[in-house]
Amino acid sequence: MNLDYNGREAVTKKHLLFDLDGTLTNPKEGITKSVQYALNAFGIKVDNRDELCTFIGPPLKDSFMEFYNFSEEDAKKAVLFYREYFREKGMLDNKVYDGVEEVLKFFVKQGKKLYVASSKPEIFVRKILEHFELDSYFTFMGGADLNGTRDNKADVIRYVMNECGLTDRSSIVMIGDRKHDILGAREVSIDSVGVLYGFGSRQELEEAGAGQIVETIFGLQNLL
Repeated sequence: MNLDYNGREAVTKKHLLFDLDGTLTNPKEGITKSVQYALNAFGIKVDNRDELCTFIGPPLKDSFMEFYNFSEEDAKKAVLFYREYFREKGMLDNKVYDGVEEVLKFFVKQGKKLYVASSKPEIFVRKILEHFELDSYFTFMGGADLNGTRDNKADVIRYVMNECGLTDRSSIVMIGDRKHDILGAREVSIDSVGVLYGFGSRQELEEAGAGQIVETIFGLQNLL
C-alpha cells in the first residue's frame, strides 16, 4: 500500500516529477568544480571539493549566501562566475546513476508521464538530458530561469504543472534527494518520495516530510 505524507493510502501516481541533480545524474564533479571556480573569484580557496557538495540541489544564490555569508549582490555575481565555468566545462562533467534509464523505461511502458523539475536553469537541464540521451523519456523538462525569478523548487514545480496542464494533484508525485524537493512538493500540495542514493540524508528527508523514502532507484518501481 502506498501512503502519502499524511499517512493516507495514496492514489496511484500517473505524473512523476523528477529532480535532476542527485536523482537522475551524479553531478558532483562538475558542480563542485564550478563552485570552486566561483569562490576563487572572491579570493576563497577550497581544496577539498567534498566540502562543496552542499551546493548540489538548492538554488545556487541561496547556497552562496547560506554557506559563505555572501550578500545577495555578491551571491548573484558568484552565480555568474559559476555559470561561466559550468557552461564551458562543468555541465557535462556528470554521469547518469546506474539503473536510471531502466527505471524510466519501465515507467513509460506502464503508461506513466515523466517530467523534470530542477532548480538548475532549464537550458542546462535540457542540454544535459539530451547529451545523455534521456530526454525522450520526458514529456517536459522544466528548470529555473536564468534571471533568478524562478529558482525556488516550489516555483519550478508550479511552472511544470502549469505548462503541462496538471491539475489533479493526487495524481502527481515529486521525486528528489534533498529537502528542497520535499518542501517544494508540500508547498504545492503534492506527494513526494525521497531517494537516498543522492546527496541528502534520511534525517534530512524525514524532517522535511517525505511521503516515502527509497534506498535505490529501483525502489521507485515497487512504490509508484
